[in-house]
Amino acid sequence: MEYLKIVGGKDISGSVEISGAKNAALPLIACTILGKNEITIGNLPNVVDINTFLKLILKLGGSFVKEENRVKINTSTINNTTATYDIVKTMRASILVLGPLLARFGHCEVSLPGGCAIGQRPVDLHLKALEQMGAKIEILQGYIKATAPNGLKGAKIVFDKVTVGGTENIVMAAALAHGVTTIINAAKEPEIVQLCEVLANSGVKIEGIGTSKIVIEGTGQKLIDIKPFDVIPDRIEAGTYMCAAAITNKKLKINKVIPLHLEAVISKLEEMNFEVLQDENSVTILPTTEIKPVNIITTEYPGFPTDMQAQFMALATQANGTSTIDERLFENRFMHVSELLRLGADIHLNGNIATINGKMGSLNGTDVMATDLRASSALVLAALVANGETNIHRIYHLDRGYENLEGKLSLIGADVKRSKED
Repeated sequence: MEYLKIVGGKDISGSVEISGAKNAALPLIACTILGKNEITIGNLPNVVDINTFLKLILKLGGSFVKEENRVKINTSTINNTTATYDIVKTMRASILVLGPLLARFGHCEVSLPGGCAIGQRPVDLHLKALEQMGAKIEILQGYIKATAPNGLKGAKIVFDKVTVGGTENIVMAAALAHGVTTIINAAKEPEIVQLCEVLANSGVKIEGIGTSKIVIEGTGQKLIDIKPFDVIPDRIEAGTYMCAAAITNKKLKINKVIPLHLEAVISKLEEMNFEVLQDENSVTILPTTEIKPVNIITTEYPGFPTDMQAQFMALATQANGTSTIDERLFENRFMHVSELLRLGADIHLNGNIATINGKMGSLNGTDVMATDLRASSALVLAALVANGETNIHRIYHLDRGYENLEGKLSLIGADVKRSKED
């Protein structure tokens, strides 16, 4: 295993380039199962979860050629419709092959998913929706066994609650279904917008892209011709580097972003007294005379993203006063708190609400352990301002979602080194 050694208190400056969005790329790779042609995807982030998903495509019988941040995928040769436990256990997003495999082949088996240990994240909303489209679904020995011998049928799907993965799965399933599918209470994340746009550019008739009501006219199991595309920038990676600038209170320019996707994060940074300059594809964080406390409630897009909650908690430890974070989307998403406490943070938990008593210079370096992807990034941010040296263990979580994190941080002046455990 490897760990990160970070010496705090270094001045950061300059600019950083943001990679493609992992959370957009995963469903986009899944949607290649709907294609009859070789599909070229650009701006692909080089992170572990992407490589795992590409291995899954191989196991299903597809092929790919990857060069740096570009991949060519051919799924016309898929001859296996079972996504096995050995791959799915490492990454929840593997569930995203369920909709496209079932829509294309009329049957599939997908292991129940693994990934970050953040709450239960049940897939029952996915399964209920597919049943409404005519699928017969059983769960046997840890596998979802789904059949629709005559193909899926268009249906009216009303999600009981907003689900990003559920929306993605049903959008892909509906693309090849017979008839029209209407999704009510659909998620509106930019990653879903791009998935819909890629399908629409490939000939699928879709209305309501970016709204809570998406209407899709299926092709009746006819495979589609998917045009080349580039993955949108990663708004969570961008937000993380924005917090790196804020927590160190230094000027930093973040390039290759879509500022519209960052509005909730920008708004909270402005509440904390930072000035954020916006350009067409960049944002610049300017230092402030005082970091002010903030109150945050996580919610679905376009609200404040749960994937930025941990980073803002780290930032709030340096604010002049008391901040609160109310986590409304997932239970068990405060696992970073115990590790921030080890660094000297003053944080109190009451159910899903965290109260952070901030004070600049209050953190001191020590050994901490990463528990999930975003919690890991919170520890990195805290280490940037902690006095002395911080060692962050179990950083394989970081590698799942951040491309070349230590390289990018080093380029802007941080003292970060990756080492092997003894």
